[in-house]
Amino acid sequence: MMYQLSNSSAAVRLPPIDMLRVPVRRVDARPSAPLLPVVLVAEGDKSGRHVLEGASHDTGWQLGALSSAGALLSRLPDLVPTCLVLDLTSLEQDGIQLLLRLAAERPETPVVCVTGATDISMTVRAMKAGAVDVLAKPVRAEALVGAIREALNRSAAVLQQKKAMSALQDRYASLSRREQEVMALVVAGLLNKQVGGELGISVITVKAHRGKVMRKMQARSLADLVKMSAQLEHSPISERH
Repeated sequence: MMYQLSNSSAAVRLPPIDMLRVPVRRVDARPSAPLLPVVLVAEGDKSGRHVLEGASHDTGWQLGALSSAGALLSRLPDLVPTCLVLDLTSLEQDGIQLLLRLAAERPETPVVCVTGATDISMTVRAMKAGAVDVLAKPVRAEALVGAIREALNRSAAVLQQKKAMSALQDRYASLSRREQEVMALVVAGLLNKQVGGELGISVITVKAHRGKVMRKMQARSLADLVKMSAQLEHSPISERH
């Protein structure tokens, strides 16, 4: 029996998840086609569980395999929308801790969980630990594909945020030391005369530096510059600049 999906422009035909036995291509580093979203499947050789396959060729997703869910932590950050399909029943008692680590350290790779357990508390714990969705076996193909799409959408949003933050940090790094000092005082609410007094420079010089700061940071207003400053301050990697 095959499932016929009609929730996309191109119909997707998938066999029931419990019938899938074909191992997917292993991924060692980056996907070969960087523009295509990637769906990773965690394989545990010791667990003996079946490989889960969440999409077909028609979806346009690349399928890859990891030796374990923990192997995701050692991979280079993904540059395209990526998600992980993980069988919770194969994890040991520290599975929730692993989900918490993945959510914290690899937010660009959301996790879709599959479980054979009927314990509702496990589903709740997994969701609180950061799983995008938890699906009970036997998994309906439509539900799995839908969960993967949601995970890939989240991955794309995180990647876009990281790209925007990286660009913001690059613009800040382009400021001279004096311009950074002027920016810090301006966003703190000091007037040009006060900034000049703090730095021992003239008001005219302050205005010149302030103008360069606005141009280099691509800020359209003081409020815009204050927002950028707050984003830089709360960025976990802002110290590199």
